[in-house]
This record gives sequence, C-alpha cells and structure tokens, in this order.
Amino acid sequence: MQTPSQLKERFIPFTGLKYSTEAFIDYCIPECSPKKNYALIGPGVSQNPNQPVSLREKHGFQVGGVAMPPGKTNPPHMHFTAEVFMCTKGQWDLQWGFNPEPLKVRLGPGDIASVPTWIYRGFQNMGEDEGFMFTALGQDDTGGILWGPQTLAAARAQGVHLTEDYRIIDENSGQIWDPSSMKHLQPMTNAEISQLKHWPIEEMKQRVVRHSDLDWQSDALLDAVADTGGAQMAPVIGLGMSESRSHSAPIHNSHGFSIEWLRIPVGGHVSAHALSEKQVLSVYQGSLAIHVSPQRQTTALMISADPLCVAQGNADAWDSFAMPGEVWRCLRNVGDIPVTVLVMTPGDAVKRIHWAPEVVDAAAQAGYSIDANGYVAMKRFTDRSQR
Repeated sequence: MQTPSQLKERFIPFTGLKYSTEAFIDYCIPECSPKKNYALIGPGVSQNPNQPVSLREKHGFQVGGVAMPPGKTNPPHMHFTAEVFMCTKGQWDLQWGFNPEPLKVRLGPGDIASVPTWIYRGFQNMGEDEGFMFTALGQDDTGGILWGPQTLAAARAQGVHLTEDYRIIDENSGQIWDPSSMKHLQPMTNAEISQLKHWPIEEMKQRVVRHSDLDWQSDALLDAVADTGGAQMAPVIGLGMSESRSHSAPIHNSHGFSIEWLRIPVGGHVSAHALSEKQVLSVYQGSLAIHVSPQRQTTALMISADPLCVAQGNADAWDSFAMPGEVWRCLRNVGDIPVTVLVMTPGDAVKRIHWAPEVVDAAAQAGYSIDANGYVAMKRFTDRSQR
C-alpha cells in the first residue's frame, strides 16, 4: 500500500518534465536537431543512459513525449512493439515508406495515430512553432530501436557512430572510434527492407483517429447512466474501460494497451471506483482533481477531502498522473470548461470497473446494472437471467 507522499510522486506535471536532446544518434544531423525527448513512464527506447525518466515503474507499456522546432525531422526508424503518437500541439507529418519519397499523413492537436510494427517511420514538425506529441510504446521491453541505413550513414558523416551493442561514439566530444576493436551496427539491407509490408496511404489513414471524429457516448460509464457523474468516453485503441455495449475502438488490433478519451462536464465527475490495472491519465484540456484512496469510500466522502493533485491541460502544457492498480479513485472537473483526458491502460482485454455501492444502487434505481459481459444493461433482464 502506497503512502500519500508516494502517491503524490506519481503526479507528473508538464512544467517539471526533463528531457534529453541527445537521446538518439540523430542528434548530430542538422535537419534533425534540436529534438527534445521525454520519458514519462519507463525509459522508452532512448539510446542515452542519462535520459531523465519521470517514473521507471513498469506499467506494461511506456509513455514518452517529443518536441521539435518547426521544420525539424525525426528520420526513419523502426520499432518492434506498438507505437502511438498523440498530438497535443502543432501540425505534424507522419511519414513512412521512403521509397524513395515518404508517404505522409498530417496530424493536428487531439489526433492520434498508431504506426504498425516492423515499418520504418519518421515525422516532421510542419507548424510554425515548437510542437509536442505524447508517445506510447507497447510492452515493458520494447526490443529497442532500429535506424534506417541512411540515418546511420548521415550520423557517421558527422563523426557519430552507433556500435553493434548500441553505444553512441561521438568523435566531436573527444571519444575515439577504433575500427580495430569496434563494429558498427549493421542496418537492414535493401533486400530485407523490400520484404517489409507496404502500407498505402488509405490503409494508414485508417490508423489515424481524428479528434473531430471521436465517438463520444454518454452511456459509457455506469455512474453516467445513473445520472451521478455525467462523464463521456470515446474509444481510440483496443478494449478499454467503456461499459457501452455499442462502443468499438476504430483501431482494434492488439497493442498491449488501450487508449480512450474521457470528457467530464463542468461540475461533473467520475464517481468512486477502482480498477485492477494501472492507468496513465494525461490531461489534454481543463482542470482535473484526482482523489485517491487505498480503501473503498463513497464519492461524497472522497470529494469532500482535498484532492491528491489537480492536473491541468492547456495549449502548452499537459499534466499526467500514473494511477496505481487496485486503489479507489474519483475524478472531478474543477475548472470552468469541460475537462478532456487521455486514458491509457495496459492489457488487450476489457477493463472491469468496480463501482462504489452507492453508484450501483443509483443505477439500479434508474433501472440499470452491469451484465455478465461487463456492459451497461437493463437491470430487470440481468436480474431475471441470474435466477
């Protein structure tokens, strides 16, 4: 059981984030630098042992972030587990293909894109200011990163080498490249690259979920159906915590985690509940009071106390909180605009919510309950089926 002070350490304010501009070998390539790499949950795939990490605790997936000035490019690279880009600021071109010119799709604020594994990808800031994207990588062990042959060659031209054991040797900083005792990492051959799956633009567009196209539903949570909270949810990737039978994520292949949007109206809340899984909450917009308790409590009792923290989201900063598993929590909008939150949860299965008894009772009074499959249903039929 975590103490209140330990729980507060799980609050990750955006203004307190630290970054590295030398996380990857591309830092020496002029068109790619400077690039700020953030690691919020887990170290990600950083090749710099000094990469700052906000929380190293394993979550089953990893959360990072990237910021770049206008016009700068992250060059072609590959991951072996799922990679998801969640744009919060700016205009970005997601790139892939490179045969020889990349295929592209534009991302704007609130858009989310899932890039398939075993495909070379890159991205470029196409806006007028520094942009920012959150990133999520599947698994606690991602398998690392594989750079394209052109990137490794461009880095060597700048005097920076990547060894076969993934160490960066920078001759510009006084390090010595010794070809007699060191070996370069060998990239994929052109023949090997040609065997990778080709992703046409239309197929990749199906892996982009626009914020303007989100399927918000007001019956996604039992407490909303009971008219006690008013929150809505919109799925993006996988099976999350939505309790709506008709809710289906636009991107549904296995990622090892789910991503959903949560929206709470002014004065609204998500009532007291618990989940077995850990979660990462990143506030995109508004002010979210987060109440946490190791023991079950009523919603009224939880919100009568001071919140553990208040996470903020605005045009330039997005606070996050790493929610432990099993604890009871209540989420409350304490601002003057609707609060919108990115909810990331490990696992490909449906996440079952454990509601406080008063929520279950209020839903029953309204004629609703949760059926055997975990979805909101008419109580008179679920009761009948259990006789």
